[in-house]
Amino acid sequence: MNKKVLIPTILFIAVLIFSFFALSQEKNKNQTPTNETTITENQSESQIILFYGDGCPHCAIVEDYIKSNNIKEGLSFEEKEVYNNRKNADELAAKAKICGIPTDYIGVPFLWDGSKCYVGDQEIISFFNQKTNEN
Repeated sequence: MNKKVLIPTILFIAVLIFSFFALSQEKNKNQTPTNETTITENQSESQIILFYGDGCPHCAIVEDYIKSNNIKEGLSFEEKEVYNNRKNADELAAKAKICGIPTDYIGVPFLWDGSKCYVGDQEIISFFNQKTNEN
């Protein structure tokens, strides 16, 4: 191959590779880790969060259980509605991801205890039973 063509070709490929590398590094620098975006102000990672949806029949079962058994008196937890609040829905998705739950299997009611996920009314009621019996 002619030296007049070979040297510019090699330089062009080197610049191209460097550009891709530089752009990928900039993209990674601008991304925030998932667990940082899920923590809101004044919220610790170990806090219990119950995610629910307005009009969800299984969420209503959990809500009735919480009220009839005075769960809020013995256990502190936060409740977040996800059908009408995109930020809460994104947080729910992030918690599910931590637990390895695929996005197409995420549903409410959903409870995050700081390290583990509980999905469904019966599983969450069992969690509350266990926690209130410990106290």
